[in-house]
Amino acid sequence: MQKISIVVAVSSNGVIGRDGDMPWKLSTDLKRFKALTMGKPLVMGRKTFESFGSKPLPGRPHIVVSRRAKLDMPAVETAINLEDALLKARQQAQALGVDEICVIGGGEIYAQALPLADILHVTHVNAVIENGDTFFPPIDSDCFDVLSEEAVPAGEKDSYATRYVVYGRQKTI
Repeated sequence: MQKISIVVAVSSNGVIGRDGDMPWKLSTDLKRFKALTMGKPLVMGRKTFESFGSKPLPGRPHIVVSRRAKLDMPAVETAINLEDALLKARQQAQALGVDEICVIGGGEIYAQALPLADILHVTHVNAVIENGDTFFPPIDSDCFDVLSEEAVPAGEKDSYATRYVVYGRQKTI
């Protein structure tokens, strides 16, 4: 069974988006995102897909969740809910021979996927973002342990310094 990973960048006050886009520029984090997700199925909501120009990111199959039953999106699969999307992503992961599915947003999809996630790849953005309109749910320390953590200073093309943390779901006995 493939692991479900969430990949997200989130501000100190929980903001992940504003006006259909990310409220920061983080070139360093985008490079990490590409490395983490390359070759793995991506599950996302329609608005997230539209936020990067309604074109698939290269080298990764896309499953876009939308309530619209008939959605014409060339070069991507669509699903009517997260359950359907994860089923399609598992089939694609198996066909590709990968053991991980990446959920990449947005807020509603993250909220639904968090109880199912095995791993969280979280870039904590060292900033309080005003006027955010999309949020990431709090990470429950009773459910997730910190597996690794790295402070990342702001690079030349980064709006803010970040802290990259990998969380793993606690095993139940």
